Amino acid sequence: MIVTTTPSIEGKPIVEYKGLVSATAIHGIHVGKDFLAAGRNLVGGRSKTYENELDKGQSEAIAELESAAAALGANAIVGVTLDIEALGQTGNMLMVSATGTAVVAQ
Repeated sequence: MIVTTTPSIEGKPIVEYKGLVSATAIHGIHVGKDFLAAGRNLVGGRSKTYENELDKGQSEAIAELESAAAALGANAIVGVTLDIEALGQTGNMLMVSATGTAVVAQ
């Protein structure tokens, strides 16, 4: 399945719009991971802990988006957007939302 942030697919005309699809993945950052990330925050640099969780969340949300589009009979999703938010009182949960338009492209 083609998944793109653009409104069209170069060289593949859209012949049918199937509708809006969306998916959400929520990942909790447990105490051990949160502790490691806090340590990284003190000394500076990238937090692979949070980056890995974000990568997992994005992959899962896009996979769910593809499943939703396939269920509508689509072979592509255009105009995909990803939104990432911290949830919970301490921000120890990450939510990745994905939306797009399911289409049939030639």
